[in-house]
Amino acid sequence: MHSLRNSNLADSNSEKRNNRRWVNRYQTGNFLKRNILAALLSAVACMPAISAELPVPALVVPAVQEHHVGKIVFVELVTPDIAAAKQFYGGLFNWTFHDIDTKMGKYTEALMNGQAVAGFIHRPVAANQHKQPAWLSFIAVRDVDAVKKAAVEHGGKVLYEPHDIPDRGREAVFADPQGAVFAVLASTNGDPADVLAANGEWIWSSLITVDPDTDAAFYQDLFDYEVFELPAGPKTQHLMFASENFARASANSLPSDKAITPPHWLNYVRVDDTAKMAAKVIALGGHVLVEPRIDRHGGKVAVVADTSGAPFGLIEWPDTEIKEISK
Repeated sequence: MHSLRNSNLADSNSEKRNNRRWVNRYQTGNFLKRNILAALLSAVACMPAISAELPVPALVVPAVQEHHVGKIVFVELVTPDIAAAKQFYGGLFNWTFHDIDTKMGKYTEALMNGQAVAGFIHRPVAANQHKQPAWLSFIAVRDVDAVKKAAVEHGGKVLYEPHDIPDRGREAVFADPQGAVFAVLASTNGDPADVLAANGEWIWSSLITVDPDTDAAFYQDLFDYEVFELPAGPKTQHLMFASENFARASANSLPSDKAITPPHWLNYVRVDDTAKMAAKVIALGGHVLVEPRIDRHGGKVAVVADTSGAPFGLIEWPDTEIKEISK
């Protein structure tokens, strides 16, 4: 996944000086709700069965020396129907696929122009289960075990212990204090460069949560983010996470009309026409969860779901929005 430089997230150096702050580190209680975790088709459930056995490709080929702690560098879809996912995402974004079958399970690498953009993990759902397929976000780190220690100390929960994957690196899966699931990865071959994502690639990630301030403190402790407070509507917050002078992700208030929705990470794919792509989602059997609307950057954004129900975003992103944080 790519990060970007220079944007109107903070329109001037003076505004940035006024808005930038270190979020206070709160004494957060772990109020994970069991029903939150049960509602998701957790990547954790399938990883112990297949991850260590799968010949998963390296994150970057050829290897590089770049490491960008705090950057979301990869995403994986946990789904009960890989064939349907391939048909949907291939039709929507023209992704191609490389299947990896082992005795322990199935894994599919999604590619765009020959470069990996995602992975699909097969996880069946029993008839009596009500679990939602989901995209799992991987955040770059240097030391997975140190991040595990920090996560537990600050109210997080370990969902899958640190483990090594040949050629890929060392990873683990956690839930933050409010229940949002995420993964961390110390890549063996380095991290993708900070360049502007092309159409059909992941360009942004948002943490949708009931308490952005508290969650921001948690992620700041793990990844040493700078946190910027941006303009938001009444009774809502919009925070931006940055590292190495690059905007990495945002934390947004969970809409009041979505109170039953658990906190979660939502990843966005860059497109040239959100309305057109949303219509294509429906034509391919998916669903529009939030209709296309004008975003703060001037382009349109929408939230959609694939044929199995996994949510993701579509966003128009001007080439001028390259998002470097000046100091």
